[in-house]
Amino acid sequence: MATQVTTNHRRMLLSRLLEARVETDALFQMIRPEAMYDRPIAERHRIVFYVGHLEAFDWNLLGGPRGLASFDPEFDRLFAFGIDPVGGGLPADQPHDWPRLQNVHQYRDRVRQALDHALETAPVPDNGLDDHPDNDGGSFGQLLHVAIEHRLMHAETLAYMFHRLPFERKRGVAAARVLQGSPFTAEGVRVPAGSATLGLRRDSQVFGWDNEFEAYSADIQEFTIDKYKVTNGQFLRFVEDGGYNHRSLWTEAGWEWKAAQGISHPGFWVRRGNAWAYRSMFDEIPLPLDWPVYVSHAEASAYARWTGQCLPTEARWHRAAYGTHGVHERNYPWGDEGPVTASPYPPPETWDPAPVNTCPLAGSAFGVEGLLANGWEWTATEFAPFPGFQPFACYPGYSAQFFDGQHYVLKGGSVRTAACMLRRSFRNWFQPHYQYAYAGFRCASA
Repeated sequence: MATQVTTNHRRMLLSRLLEARVETDALFQMIRPEAMYDRPIAERHRIVFYVGHLEAFDWNLLGGPRGLASFDPEFDRLFAFGIDPVGGGLPADQPHDWPRLQNVHQYRDRVRQALDHALETAPVPDNGLDDHPDNDGGSFGQLLHVAIEHRLMHAETLAYMFHRLPFERKRGVAAARVLQGSPFTAEGVRVPAGSATLGLRRDSQVFGWDNEFEAYSADIQEFTIDKYKVTNGQFLRFVEDGGYNHRSLWTEAGWEWKAAQGISHPGFWVRRGNAWAYRSMFDEIPLPLDWPVYVSHAEASAYARWTGQCLPTEARWHRAAYGTHGVHERNYPWGDEGPVTASPYPPPETWDPAPVNTCPLAGSAFGVEGLLANGWEWTATEFAPFPGFQPFACYPGYSAQFFDGQHYVLKGGSVRTAACMLRRSFRNWFQPHYQYAYAGFRCASA
């Protein structure tokens, strides 16, 4: 019976890996061949890199433990690692520095064929399909989870990268969307004092990345947080009030970044005469005032100061999202059951957020709405290890190299975030001067 359970678990994980490949393959199909060597975001690699990177990562992660001999060590190294956005200067490579796309596709296909055969035929270990981290390089189950979620993270990264490409460099049509919700009033919600449990217990038998362990509890004093995410319409008032020109609203680093880059509005906005437009994936539309605004941490912080408030800490955000009036904490803001097919979780063809008061998932026990799947939310918390942190043996640099005081935690998830990463413990992070992610915010105060 134990062998049957582990065999079925392996089949489930391999099926999820195949599904993740289908998703990333579909994203690359959106790009016209002549654009595959474009660099839509200056701080990231050219698109062709990611075609090879997703396979090189899987090969380096899964091929070595399976004892597979490399058939292209040069590509294994070339496509091994990405770059930290806004970190250490801009890449200066040229299109001719990269291999032909045909050769990258051949590498992709050979990697998949070899890995699939090895993973399908390898003996099922007696206890090696568990999902929790260990110290021997990672269990079989853990390695597959890492490969799956790494690819799904890149699916979201690719989406917002491709968002920056000129429309004529892509193939596709705009999806149906809700441009305006029902009338609502922006208001704060009072969250009572209580505790917030952050992270995962190491003995939980649940997969999480290394920065999600070890779980700990934080005591939270009563506070107020916005019921809804800050909208484009609210942020427009900040822009019209000259918020980008008020030195007192910005940190020194934020002010220098804004001045050097000529930043004067959110990255998804476009000025058209006397009006603002929103640049979606395949078209440009009048700025939807009810949608959450997508901005950098620096812009979100400046807006919060303009209102006399601040960004919530990671622990406060957890309390507002998962806490209740009792001692129980929910797994999701709306309850303990995760997104399922019948839920209003956004369909995979969705590119845009929804109005903040018609969000896909229900609110928390305290009435805070739109906490998941309608845009990541910046927090005031620097990305740092939880007590008892241990780096993954299979991927030691995943989190540790970013514990540098220069990255901030985001919580929640966007319309392009995979459902598995809407778990309570998941932590995203970026540097504060990164405008491209599907990331918004809400304000808080004591």
